[in-house]
Amino acid sequence: MDRVNASTPSAPSAGDPARAAFAALRTPEGGHLLAELRDHDPADELATATRLRRTHPAELVSAALGQARLRQRAVAKFGAEDAYRMYFTPNGVEQATRTSVAEHRADRFAALGVRSVADLCCGIGGDAIALARAGIAVLAVDRDPLTAEVARANAEALGLGGLIEVRCADVTEIDTSPYDAVFVDPARRGGRGRIFDPEAYSPPLSWATAAALKAPRAALKIAPGIPHEAIGPEAEAEWISDGGDVKEAVLWYGEGIAPGSFRATLLPSGATLTAPAPLPAPPVGPVGRYLYEPDGAVIRAHLVAGIVERCGGRLVDETIAYVTSDVPYSSPYVAGYEITDQLPFNMKRLKALLRERQVGVLTVKKRGSAVEPEELRRRMKLSGPNAATVFLTRVAGAPTMLIGRPLG
Repeated sequence: MDRVNASTPSAPSAGDPARAAFAALRTPEGGHLLAELRDHDPADELATATRLRRTHPAELVSAALGQARLRQRAVAKFGAEDAYRMYFTPNGVEQATRTSVAEHRADRFAALGVRSVADLCCGIGGDAIALARAGIAVLAVDRDPLTAEVARANAEALGLGGLIEVRCADVTEIDTSPYDAVFVDPARRGGRGRIFDPEAYSPPLSWATAAALKAPRAALKIAPGIPHEAIGPEAEAEWISDGGDVKEAVLWYGEGIAPGSFRATLLPSGATLTAPAPLPAPPVGPVGRYLYEPDGAVIRAHLVAGIVERCGGRLVDETIAYVTSDVPYSSPYVAGYEITDQLPFNMKRLKALLRERQVGVLTVKKRGSAVEPEELRRRMKLSGPNAATVFLTRVAGAPTMLIGRPLG
């Protein structure tokens, strides 16, 4: 695979002000401005802009301030070391894969023996960067000219230009046969916001699936809320959480993948829970001494029944993903609590109990309840040195309050 990246950004067309502004940022003057703005306070932006416009063109100052804001936002996903060397677009920051998740996927590809990947719909290059750092050669493709230029600039800024080839093209016209694997990250946002219909992705999930099935190995990034019935039998479906928050789902295809299986992966630990096929419905029963809150990835992957089996427990309600047992259970896939009280839903009774226990710090968790946690805390008028956790949920269909404390 020949490297075709230009050593400098392609010249923007005269009618494309966004590309012209980006090209200006990559000049020495633009780079100096970005370095100066690294730690600027957005609250002082007007004064900063006024000062900088005395010595720099107004258009360049505006572009630099916009890029500085994007870099500050990107720190949460990419870390400060990379974010302040990279370039972003507003959509690119919003839609880019966070580094921890991209590294996990790249490691899976590498473990499968993949040495080259066609990254289709590459965006600003977050996944391409992780793949290249895992030693994998990448063809990164995006049809938007500015986005492709940003991806190329990021590869060069991070010293990965020799492993990442960026091409501005329609992904449906790319020949992926020379590559060991395909990765597709369809656009899931449109002019009206987030897109929930997989066939409304760009490109549609059906096209991405067809492209995946032609490759020796493939991964498709999809929304975590995808209905399980939309997942074909050829795929392994993996849901990934990071720090307890579900970030994405991925469909894996090809050699070394278990078709029809389900997986929940928890980052940063890398703990992985799997099942070869959909699990049967777990038993339901009364609340025991202990309550377990499964990680969101476990819930999305429909693997709560596996937790129930492992802890010898049961669900508190057939529609609620709270697991209970009579003996303590420790697992990276759940947060455990010891339950001290079970009450029918009643605000006055809860307030009286918390006052009696001198609870000044209350953690509110809910599943199957319309009550907002902040509103409940406001109405409790908390005071005291102790802490507690209240679960607003349903038990055997009835609105219920469970009060307890974290295990450990």
